[in-house]
Amino acid sequence: MAEGCTHDCSSCGSNCKSKDLRATLREGSCVKKVIGIVSGKGGVGKSLVTALLASKLKKNGFKTAVLDADITGPSIPTSFGVADQKAMGDKSGAIYPVKTESGIQLMSMNFLLEKETDPVLWRGPVIAGAVKQFWTDVVWNDVDFMFVDMPPGTGDVPLTVFQSLPIDGIIVVSSPQQLVRVIVEKAVKMANMMKVPIVGLVENMSYVKCPHCNEEIKVFGESNINGIAKDYGIPVLARIPMSEDISKAIDEGDVERLDAEFLDAAVDLIKAV
Repeated sequence: MAEGCTHDCSSCGSNCKSKDLRATLREGSCVKKVIGIVSGKGGVGKSLVTALLASKLKKNGFKTAVLDADITGPSIPTSFGVADQKAMGDKSGAIYPVKTESGIQLMSMNFLLEKETDPVLWRGPVIAGAVKQFWTDVVWNDVDFMFVDMPPGTGDVPLTVFQSLPIDGIIVVSSPQQLVRVIVEKAVKMANMMKVPIVGLVENMSYVKCPHCNEEIKVFGESNINGIAKDYGIPVLARIPMSEDISKAIDEGDVERLDAEFLDAAVDLIKAV
């Protein structure tokens, strides 16, 4: 990198081997740590894990925020019961996040749409640009931990987030099926290629507890998460059960009431990031 580099690559004539592509926060914003929640495929529970972790860290006394990077399929507003709210802006171009009942700061595409059911018919680069604006244009107020709920796969948005945001670590979410192993490995390999630290793995829908004998019933068969963790030297942070209580809380926008004790180990590692 050239001596006296300003990190503004657009105005630089030097042939640097390493150019800093990270976007700058809006003046007045402060975000101390950024954790990405990723997976190689959809439907495994990234948004659930994101919402639970933001809520649990908030209960631990930290100021938390969620940047919903799933532009075409956002579910964070519904989980927190704020789907009917809108993000407000001012003449300077600043956008102010929506706050939950406990004070968690949220930014999601649904806060900018006239109706939450309106589709976002944008191509990849435009979607990626919107995610970047959620970082640069939103006034994030003294955030200790920001969780980025990413869309599935290894395409434009994850690449933009890894390059543009100062990601301190990612959590990879999976489910027990054998098919998911290949998809999870893609996400892990992408993180390694981008030199993004992996905090650990979280397996969702791991089991159902029998209401009579409390036995764990493995609906999807034996888990593959230990094998992935061993192969890549990554810790397993949590196994989340299939639970009527969890499902009901999400559907009713009451995720903040869940204790989620199964995420205690994940919270401890995030604190140490």
